[in-house]
This record gives sequence, C-alpha cells and structure tokens, in this order.
Amino acid sequence: MQLERILQSQGFGSRKACRAMVWHGRVTAGGQPTDDPFAEFEPDGLGFGVDGEAWVYRERATLMLHKPAGYECSCSPRHHPGVLSLLPAPLVNRGVQSVGRLDVDTTGLLLLSDDGDLIHRLISPHHQVAKVYEVTAKHPVDDTQIAALLAGVQLRDEPAPIAAAECERVDTGGDGRVIRLTLTEGKYHQVKRMLAAAGNRVEALKRVAVGGLALPEDLAEGQWRWLEAAELEWLLERHA
Repeated sequence: MQLERILQSQGFGSRKACRAMVWHGRVTAGGQPTDDPFAEFEPDGLGFGVDGEAWVYRERATLMLHKPAGYECSCSPRHHPGVLSLLPAPLVNRGVQSVGRLDVDTTGLLLLSDDGDLIHRLISPHHQVAKVYEVTAKHPVDDTQIAALLAGVQLRDEPAPIAAAECERVDTGGDGRVIRLTLTEGKYHQVKRMLAAAGNRVEALKRVAVGGLALPEDLAEGQWRWLEAAELEWLLERHA
C-alpha cells in the first residue's frame, strides 16, 4: 500500500494532506525517513512515525480508556468535555466511538473502537456481555439488599424485574458500603436505579471489567492503551 494511503487510513488526514506531510519530512516508515508518499509498504505490523511520535498500522482501532469523572461518552457532548478529547486526533479522525456509555460521574473501563461489528457484538443484549461495577453506596449494603439485587428489583418503566448476575460485598473489613455488581444488560442509569430500588443510594460508581477484560491497575484515569490482538481475539471468541 502506498505510504500516503497508509497514513490516511490511520487518521492523519486526506491523501493530499498526508502526501504533504511526507514531502515535508515529517514521516518515517519502517524506522527510516522517507520523502516519497507513493512508496509501497506492507501495512500489517508496519511501524511508522509522524512528527517523532511512533505508531503501528492497525486495520481497526480498538482501545481501552480509564474514564475519569466529568466526561460525556458522546461524539457531540453538550454539558461536559467528551471522552474523545482524551484521545490523539488520529484516533478521533478514524471515527472511534465508545462501546456503550458510562454516566458523566462514572469512572472506569471504557472500550472504544471503529469496528462496527465488534461494537454491535459487545452491546447487543443477545450476547449478554458482563459488565462489572464497583459500587460505593451511601449506606451499608445488608444481606437483604444483596438478595434483592440478585433476585431482581422492579424499575420504573420496565416490564419485569431486573436482576444482577452477581453481587457481593468487597470491603468486608470496612463499613460494608462497597459491593461488586455484575450486569449483563444495559439500561439507563441501571446501577443507580437498582440500588435505589433495593433501598440504598449510589455515591460512587466505577466499571472495573467488560466481558471478562479487566481495567489494568497501572492505567491511570484519563489514560488509554490499545487492545492487543490476543485480547481482541479472546473477546471475540468469548462473545461469538
């Protein structure tokens, strides 16, 4: 594939703009500087650089972000900054979008991708992809509330009770306000509404896993990283 086309596919602008970048000496390919935008390269696994920043060619862009509070999961945010503002411009230009949404005040694991098939697979109710949340409640969560969450609580405007797939306290040495809640469907403000229906209230909410893929401990809030090929393959196999 011609170098200008590679750069265009990776979100660095139009073919004309990418051609100019190469002509102006802003691009390296395969570890070597080049001024030929029409040079042919095998794209798979190609390492290239733009303005000194290293990239690797990826046919699809799929990544994870540790979402901070105060950001909207929307391509057109209205009241707060959007999560896309935390990503480099080439990823935004490629059209990555969040796989599902987290509320503005919710933190934790957010997947983003420009792969429509993958996004559909992970958000489709048919596949029942598990999302795990660490919930800090206003009051201690007692056994009765846990039993209610597991059995199913009735939410307003829902035809049937909604149940958690798993629910357990995780601060047994503390005050009993932190639980780990696993859901396999996504309703509007679901965790908050479920806790309210069980007689409690959410004070802090963090998503710690999606589809068995956990938020890395070393990924700080606001940081992102690529999903590696093995992680993507595992996700796809798990939710085929």
